[in-house]
Amino acid sequence: MHINRKIEQFLRLHNMAPTTFGRRVARDPRLVLDMRNGRCLRPAMVLKAEAFMAAYERDLELLNLREAA
Repeated sequence: MHINRKIEQFLRLHNMAPTTFGRRVARDPRLVLDMRNGRCLRPAMVLKAEAFMAAYERDLELLNLREAA
């Protein structure tokens, strides 16, 4: 799956603003907005974005497990 699609799905799933995602991943609030306008991410930035999304979901899962206990 293309990184743009992964990010868009992540944003919808977690109800996260594009600017928040960009700030957290790259300290660039325009990251997602620029991607929507054709900006291509370099491989290092793709890795950062994927790592952020994986860590966010892992942390959210841990919180849910703690609340259930």
